[in-house]
Amino acid sequence: MTKKPSKLLLRSCAVASLIVLPFAAARAQDAGAGERAFAQCAACHSIDGSNGAGPSLKGIVGSKAGNMPGFHFSRAMKNSAIVWNAQTLDAYIANPQAVIPGNVMPYSGLPDAKKRDDLVVYLQTLK
Repeated sequence: MTKKPSKLLLRSCAVASLIVLPFAAARAQDAGAGERAFAQCAACHSIDGSNGAGPSLKGIVGSKAGNMPGFHFSRAMKNSAIVWNAQTLDAYIANPQAVIPGNVMPYSGLPDAKKRDDLVVYLQTLK
């Protein structure tokens, strides 16, 4: 026999959803916007598998940091235990030196959380 939720619990959940949903919608991810945000990354990174000043970001999601074929990574990046996923990419894009101290990417980070969300969603499409 299942117990029915109390009216207070139902009311609390309804109020919580009214508070949380607008914030979730405000950070809804947009791969198209992420592709536009990638324009600043394209100066060093490709999406076609070729390396430039930075490694190609094709297939980055799920790969180990410092392990893309054909690119010479810094010691800090090669010795990192990071596997790139939405969370690690978001943190790294926000502040690369804080996530992998000693990496040589000359980028101070992207403080805008919405732009990072969009960029990460775009990077997830690069398979």
